Amino acid sequence: MLFSLPIYVLITLFNKPVQREQIRGVDYLWVVFFGFIGYYLASYLDFIGLQYIKAGLERIILFVYPTLVIIISKVFLKNVITKQQLFAILITYLGVVVTFWGEFGIQTSNTFFGGFLILLSALAYAIYLVGSGWLIPKFGVIRFTSLALIASTMCIVIQYLIFDRQDITNYPLELYLICIIMAVFSTIIPSYLVSAAIAKLGASNFSVIASLGPVSTIVLAYFFLSESLSLVQIVGAVIVIFGIYIVSKKKGK
Repeated sequence: MLFSLPIYVLITLFNKPVQREQIRGVDYLWVVFFGFIGYYLASYLDFIGLQYIKAGLERIILFVYPTLVIIISKVFLKNVITKQQLFAILITYLGVVVTFWGEFGIQTSNTFFGGFLILLSALAYAIYLVGSGWLIPKFGVIRFTSLALIASTMCIVIQYLIFDRQDITNYPLELYLICIIMAVFSTIIPSYLVSAAIAKLGASNFSVIASLGPVSTIVLAYFFLSESLSLVQIVGAVIVIFGIYIVSKKKGK
């Protein structure tokens, strides 16, 4: 985030709000809030949860957030959830339970705790997606994303100054190079693409399309992290993806 911060600040300085006359002071507070919950809190909970469960299982639980986006959108928009959407939600959570069940015999308490943290992370990110949908038209994709990520970085810096304060200048050069690569390809570019997709598709449609993430991440974890993948987890993943497909099919009509 520190490597990303100068880029976000620079882009903010040279980018003006799309609808400046419609922006109120409270809107900037909302940007800070969504930057906190969407990019700081969601990431923080995710990282802590990964200490207790494997990356493959973490992805399965985390990518339930498309369903959470739909539920939150329905609640705030006062719309009724259709039977098809309800069925998709139940199927998705059934897949999570099936996948989660295979981990119970390994570290029962730690697995439960880690899974709960990941679920909170998914909820935080879902709230960010829903809330950002009505702010992006005011600020514009570039400015909103930059401001939200600046707020998130400030939260990380505050946490470091209060709780950590370890020396971050004596790591191997390779680590800083990896951080720079992650700053560009895993933080800056994706953050703008996410906001652009939300602006074009809406939070619900975006979350459904982005739910392809569990498959790709499980495969990457299998090949690059040498993590095993049981038949139960594969079945659970298929069920989750099938549940999200039902929502996607409904949205496409």
